[in-house]
Amino acid sequence: MSLSLFNQFAISALLVLVCVLVHGLGLFRLNRALRSEASTERLKRIEPISVRGALFTFLVVVMLIALHGIEIWLFAVTYIAVGALPNLEEALYFSTISYSTVGFSDALIDPAWRLIAAFESILGVILLGWSTAFFIRVLSRIDPH
Repeated sequence: MSLSLFNQFAISALLVLVCVLVHGLGLFRLNRALRSEASTERLKRIEPISVRGALFTFLVVVMLIALHGIEIWLFAVTYIAVGALPNLEEALYFSTISYSTVGFSDALIDPAWRLIAAFESILGVILLGWSTAFFIRVLSRIDPH
């Protein structure tokens, strides 16, 4: 399937917008849950190097990975829907390596859809950085000294 550059760009831009919206709303909800009055008081009493501190950190990491997983799946489903990749396993693998910018090769994907993969890599860098900044900020709440 041959697509014009404009069509590839439009689909890529739509995916980027949806993923940024998903990520932003996810971080907003997580932040809101952590900023409730009860949570704020509990966070002040967590020692960073403790079982509770480790569990708290683990929970935040799992939630961040889940957000990235949703975004990776959105791209993977798109790759399958447009016929860029033949099956779910390859689409998920390709999406994951593109999102994480490992990107071994774009030989797997139909050349008509390579621009989407490039956008996914750029988006992955930005959203991983956004999550890292969020994670550092959240962890600083349990170690106020």
